[in-house]
Amino acid sequence: MEKIVKSDAEWRSELPDEVYAVCREQGTERPFTGKYNDEKAVGVYRCRCCGEPLFASDAKYDSGSGWPSFYAPATAEAVEVNRDVSHGMVREEVVCARCDAHLGHVFNDGPAPTGLRYCINSLSLNLDKQED
Repeated sequence: MEKIVKSDAEWRSELPDEVYAVCREQGTERPFTGKYNDEKAVGVYRCRCCGEPLFASDAKYDSGSGWPSFYAPATAEAVEVNRDVSHGMVREEVVCARCDAHLGHVFNDGPAPTGLRYCINSLSLNLDKQED
């Protein structure tokens, strides 16, 4: 996969302010406010910044956390995980492997088959709905 590298000014000019704050400045949307939290449509969730396929709807579940949650990425190569020690916590940050957009965090309290909960900001995603 070829990395997408853009300057901060380029990202800022291409993204709405709230998307830029989450994806490029490691922000977080408030729980239960994201448009994909309760989404049930079938499709592929893509990176809002570069369009890379990140998560499939069949791996999405209701975690009750207030953010869209998935038990696995679309492919092992789609996302990368980095150690995050911000806000006085130690967490595992999830980023798009192609453009390094901040997506959310991954936790070890998810369902089978992986036991993982990828807790992802709706603002970092675009849902490509599958037609019937």
